[in-house]
Amino acid sequence: MRKLILGFYVSLDGKSADADNGIRDVMMSIDDPEQEEYFVRRLWDAGAFLMGRNTYESMAAYWPASDHPSAKPMNEIPKVVFSRTLASADAWPETTIARGDTAEEIARLKAEPGKDLVAAGGTAFLHSLIRLGVVDEYRLWVLPAVTGTGAPLFPELDGAVKLRLVKATPFPSGVLELVYAPAGA
Repeated sequence: MRKLILGFYVSLDGKSADADNGIRDVMMSIDDPEQEEYFVRRLWDAGAFLMGRNTYESMAAYWPASDHPSAKPMNEIPKVVFSRTLASADAWPETTIARGDTAEEIARLKAEPGKDLVAAGGTAFLHSLIRLGVVDEYRLWVLPAVTGTGAPLFPELDGAVKLRLVKATPFPSGVLELVYAPAGA
């Protein structure tokens, strides 16, 4: 069975790049070949990328014409966009639309053979996955910046979710990859 990995860049204070809070500028200004090479290798480990409609629309406008080192895996690895309103997903190669119940669609995708699934994108979609309890691993890319504003990665929950650290990888730029799994897993 495939795992669902939530992969996300956050500021040190846990804020996302969803708002215009400067995190995207920090991400784009980092010049760290070691971190970039590692990140591209991690991308190739994905069997599919999962995202919501808003993320799909912004990424589909960028990646197909990009010469960024991450463009090849981003364009070639299958993508699944979760949306009940998106008419088509032909703007970005290898993309299908999941229109059903999110938990059922995730269970179906996890049961398929292949590499792990990576959920990336806007906080609204990621919040839904966290609340559904379908995330098997959290892969947080912590950026060396604090914003004080923006959407938090984690939504308000009914109670604490205990996690255990699986791996921590620091990079010369100050970026830190933290990998956590649910404590009971």
